Amino acid sequence: MNIIVYPSGKLNFGDKEYRCAIGKNGITDDKKEGDWATPIGCFSIREIFYRSDKLEKPNTVFPVRELNEDDGWCDGLEDKKYNQFVKLPYKANHEKLWRDDDLYNIIVVLGYNDDPPVPGKGSAIFMHVARPSYSPTAGCIALNATDLLEIISSVNKETKVCVVEE
Repeated sequence: MNIIVYPSGKLNFGDKEYRCAIGKNGITDDKKEGDWATPIGCFSIREIFYRSDKLEKPNTVFPVRELNEDDGWCDGLEDKKYNQFVKLPYKANHEKLWRDDDLYNIIVVLGYNDDPPVPGKGSAIFMHVARPSYSPTAGCIALNATDLLEIISSVNKETKVCVVEE
């Protein structure tokens, strides 16, 4: 059973519909770094990060790692670790995964542009916690924390996250 994400801000999983946020510039089949769009396609779930100081370890079949203050994700186009987890400080451009705004209290890492990563095709495509207003993301898929935890507790190893046109 796949997770289906629509550009209208709806996500279907099983027999339930959830509200979600996607990229500020909608969806695209030609994803580029920094375009603020969510890529179209079906992506495997790779692993899940969580803030143990904010919530209990999520119940899921996927590998789960506690986030630390020195965790990051490389988005430096010229770096060999492009679109990969890194430890901070890191020399290339990167995103800090330990955030003060609670958006990354849960991070579901999606298998987008990672096998192997192609520089410039987009990095750090995650499912994560939405802002209370469900304002658009930089390209990720964001949900209410309760909904995200419910979904990841019900997925199986074959579950894919599919971003589709309506």
